[in-house]
Amino acid sequence: MTSRHKKKASAGAGKGPGRAESRKPVSKASSGPAAPGPTGGRLWAFRLIAAVGVPALLLATAELGLRLVGYGHHASAIIETRMDGTAWACDNSRFAWRFFPRHLAREASPYIFPETKPDNTCRIFVLGASAAMGVPEPAFSFGRMLRVMLADRYPGVRFEVVTTAMAAINSHVVLPIARDCARYDPDLFVVYMGNNEVTGPYGAGSVFAPLAGNLSAIRAAIAVKGTRLGQLATNLLAAIGPREGTPEMWRGLEMFVDKQVRADDPGLQAVYAHFRANLRDIVQVGRDSGARVILCTVGSNLKDNPPFGSLHRRDLTEADTERWDKTYQQAVAHEEAGRCVEAIQAYLAAAEIDDTYADLQFRLGRCYWLQGEYERAAERYAKAREMDTLRFRADNGIDKAIRDTAADYPDGVFLADAAKVFAENSPHRVPGEELFYEHVHMNFRGTYVLARSILEQVEAALPDRIRKMKADGREPLSEQECASRLACTDVDRYVIAGKILNDFLKRPPFSNRLYHAEQIERMERDLAALRAAVTPSAIQQATEQCRQAVESDPEDWLGRWKYGQFLAEYTRDPRAAAEQFRWVRDHLPHSWLAHQSLATVLAALGNTDEAIALYEQALRLQPTSGRTHYYLGEQWHSRGRNDKARKHYVEAMRWEPDCVPAYNNLAKILAAEGKHAEATEVCRRGLIFSPDSAVLHCTLGTLLARQGRRTEAIEEFRTALRFDPNSAPARDSLRILLGRPN
Repeated sequence: MTSRHKKKASAGAGKGPGRAESRKPVSKASSGPAAPGPTGGRLWAFRLIAAVGVPALLLATAELGLRLVGYGHHASAIIETRMDGTAWACDNSRFAWRFFPRHLAREASPYIFPETKPDNTCRIFVLGASAAMGVPEPAFSFGRMLRVMLADRYPGVRFEVVTTAMAAINSHVVLPIARDCARYDPDLFVVYMGNNEVTGPYGAGSVFAPLAGNLSAIRAAIAVKGTRLGQLATNLLAAIGPREGTPEMWRGLEMFVDKQVRADDPGLQAVYAHFRANLRDIVQVGRDSGARVILCTVGSNLKDNPPFGSLHRRDLTEADTERWDKTYQQAVAHEEAGRCVEAIQAYLAAAEIDDTYADLQFRLGRCYWLQGEYERAAERYAKAREMDTLRFRADNGIDKAIRDTAADYPDGVFLADAAKVFAENSPHRVPGEELFYEHVHMNFRGTYVLARSILEQVEAALPDRIRKMKADGREPLSEQECASRLACTDVDRYVIAGKILNDFLKRPPFSNRLYHAEQIERMERDLAALRAAVTPSAIQQATEQCRQAVESDPEDWLGRWKYGQFLAEYTRDPRAAAEQFRWVRDHLPHSWLAHQSLATVLAALGNTDEAIALYEQALRLQPTSGRTHYYLGEQWHSRGRNDKARKHYVEAMRWEPDCVPAYNNLAKILAAEGKHAEATEVCRRGLIFSPDSAVLHCTLGTLLARQGRRTEAIEEFRTALRFDPNSAPARDSLRILLGRPN
């Protein structure tokens, strides 16, 4: 025994008088001293492991298992691919599944760039939503305009301007995108966002994910949905059924008509706080990655965009409401009679009772404008935006957060004051239709104004290695020069005007606004003038502009894709179009859209085998593309493979519920099999989503006639002719049923 052990033993044995050690009887079953149990800190450690560690280990094991068996998808905004032995980074078409139901999820316009930044390259990421994306035509986004401006001013530099923006998202979605961008050696972040903070995911007026007051809870939910376990849970919930209130299909702003939010709604303060926190984190992510950050204030149409929604203040009594309404209607009568002075007086009197009604403020602004009192008009137009209860435009709370955040970071953060620049380039400093298509999306002129504003800040923020390569004495490209470089043609102007009129302005909530009939009449006149300009020679000239754009910038995939579209749709040259689309497919192998575009022109050339293979590859990349399912079904249908055609038509209807051709073709397959009742129901379901489809009404009429339901068939053919007076099938069928001669 060592001396140390001896000392311990003697210390234990040497007890003095009065301190005799008490002894307990030893159990006969015991063969030795009992092992001491866990006590104190050790006991709590065991409990913590049991309560947290074991479940965490089980969850981690389940997560790993799901990954090993290939379940789920990449959740990041940017994913990696390989092309010609080189690592590339590209958009993830499934990224938005973390934030939206799959059938409503939006996507970024495709992009791809080398993982390792080449020498003499400046990498700029554009962050934001639909306005930053370039809606209604991403080919003319401010990011693309900025790229051609920079390339012209710095001829020895390769500028990668990667627009990661997508429709309907807000800062809760942009922050994870920014974190992904930070992994790829960025030089600059350009942030243009703020319009969707209320209506986007986790906003106070959202239909996608409800507002939560705790930002940490929101971020935790987003993180969980990025795991394979989170995806499994989401899929199981989706299989049970959609969350109450979730739209069945994408309907743009129409989905939010019941989501009105007053200016004094407590939820707005949470929205502002979340936006400010997310914006600061986006800035910090950029700065930590070594990038400089340009924050943009956000512009909107004040003069020519009446409010989408108006509500009285909550505490207005019934008597005051009656008084207000009587005074307001008197004012409207004066305004409609052209008596603006009297109208202003009456509107002001109504405002004394309740000035929170957005339409009243807009009407006041319009009357002041007609009277030439532009400063007062500007004040009322701005207040109308603040009071608008369908909050699709960035308001003063968003604007303040952007300005404050830029001011809080004096080093490496720059402010592009777009709102100010839009005002400076508008009549009497009130932005309107001169710069905007509708409420927030810039026309080509507005996009140019924004791009010039951002260009100034970009040049101030460029790294020294880039700045010193600037060409001496070269002015920024003009608006017309940008239009030429990006091949913005008369055909594009006509197509965009038609899209704005039919897909935006004629639908709710645009159709619910003040002065709507007047606006539509003006827009239809403008559209007719643009249509008249699209002559055969104009189409030929536009196609040549596209060819020249490709020749001057052969690596621009969107320029090639646009050229392919012109060749396929306007010059009817699918073979030449296939050449362009094949280049796009080869350089964007991750893009389902690239595969679909090539497949469509190959199908027109009769190469159905390759077309089918390309459509199938497109669906592997993006299984929720209803239009691709329809195209693939059409190919199988033409081959007589109705079993496969039916499968893809059903999927098309699932993912794109207003895909009229899918309903129509499926109904025809069922009718050919003698299943007239089923075919009839298919048409009726399609009409739920597309009630103005003359084609479906006509097909339904034919089916009803075959079933001997003459009266109902006649009504359907008449409805078809109401929506399409030139429908020969509907006209001829109706004539036969009515027994009329030719």
